[in-house]
Amino acid sequence: MSARRVATDADVGTRWVALLRGVNVGGVTVRNPELTAVVEGIGGTDVRPVLASGNVVFTAPAPDAGPEHALAQDAAEATLRDRLERGLQDRFGRPVPVVLVRQDRLAALVDAFPFPVDAATHAYVVFSSDQDALEALVADPVDPPDRVAVGDGVVYWACPKGSSTDTQFAKRAATSRFRATTTTRNVNTLRRMA
Repeated sequence: MSARRVATDADVGTRWVALLRGVNVGGVTVRNPELTAVVEGIGGTDVRPVLASGNVVFTAPAPDAGPEHALAQDAAEATLRDRLERGLQDRFGRPVPVVLVRQDRLAALVDAFPFPVDAATHAYVVFSSDQDALEALVADPVDPPDRVAVGDGVVYWACPKGSSTDTQFAKRAATSRFRATTTTRNVNTLRRMA
């Protein structure tokens, strides 16, 4: 009689969420079937685009566990992000920056949203591939109605509905200094991927 083996991350892979920056907003148009094809082309499986806004959830092989498991995970993430960005550039003819987040980490980030959310509030999480950019984004205080807080490698932002392009923080985040490395997602969208 054989013992039943329990599947681990190493067996089934790691679930990832890729957030594409600068697509479907006047730049590159990325349709979900094309996005799926790119992710499958780099070895992703169980690919699920979310909305038509450059979001995709997929599985990729996990790095081998070992004494340097955390380093292996960081290297695997960087390699996977690079492969995805190259695949997108090959497909669309221009760079498409990607923020890559483990799905379990995304769920924790969404759960940690620090502000109350109601029908009159937009709730966002700002991601970046550059930690220095996130720190610079919040270096200067913001005035109400913006509410901003630093999270685990992200910035949380809440503002009144209808004002997400004209508040002090919105204008700061839209400057060229931050547009190149950050991407913002609504918490409701993130919940669909977590």
